[in-house]
Amino acid sequence: MTTPSLLILTDFFRAADQALAYATNLAKPLGARLVLLHVRRDSLLDPEMFTGQLSNLSKEATALALSRVADDLAVPMTVEIGHGRVAFAVADVVSRHHPLLIVLGRPDYSATPDELVQTTALDILRTAPYPMLIVPHTVSSPALPRRVLLAVDGEDFTIGPHAGAMRHLTRTLGVELTVLHVAPDAATDVSEEEVLNSVRRTGLGVDLPVPMRFRRTVAARPADGILHAAQAGDTDLLVMLARPRSFWGKLFGRSVTAEVLLASTVPVLVLPTLA
Repeated sequence: MTTPSLLILTDFFRAADQALAYATNLAKPLGARLVLLHVRRDSLLDPEMFTGQLSNLSKEATALALSRVADDLAVPMTVEIGHGRVAFAVADVVSRHHPLLIVLGRPDYSATPDELVQTTALDILRTAPYPMLIVPHTVSSPALPRRVLLAVDGEDFTIGPHAGAMRHLTRTLGVELTVLHVAPDAATDVSEEEVLNSVRRTGLGVDLPVPMRFRRTVAARPADGILHAAQAGDTDLLVMLARPRSFWGKLFGRSVTAEVLLASTVPVLVLPTLA
């Protein structure tokens, strides 16, 4: 049986270090190895070339930094170095290692206008949709997630080839899963049973220690409702569905997924759907 892996992106900044600590802790119960990817971002088309958020280490300094990271880890690790656009480098590594998840840290974008922010996460989703765990810079503890909030819209969905990996993750961690439905008004005609059934059909609720719970909130803007529910203090991990239509918008304001990724204070696991 092939050892599962987690793909971790690092630029050696603080957010990446925090994401690495989180992924290392996650890898232990999963029996997974880490694939550490550093991308020398020398493409003029890189969206963050305009924000000054790129590391600019020499080849020698990069090799030394990666060596030091490897020496400090308590789980097996493989190192990969890519060039150019991060999304393309990630797609290449994913095609060879087939990880359970891609993990990356979200830097502090508070001083950057939203219209200039093009996160690596969204770029990867557009180029090579794959389950992705985004760890905000505000997360200081790498504790394993137990209380998981899954935000759904009530429509049927499938996560295709990633269903098995996601069931392995939730079963191994023994998570308590709450399904969140955000309605535009109190008169919504989508029932609790319809919402829960849309999740059951994917297999995500199988073999959990306790039955799935249901929560509904009313919000004119879905992102606001999701963020409010996730940041209420009883959520360790927020799971978002990224339908193809949700991450092809040109601006963050057109994508609920992107708005949540930009503002969430808890880690977000993004699951691309097939429809």
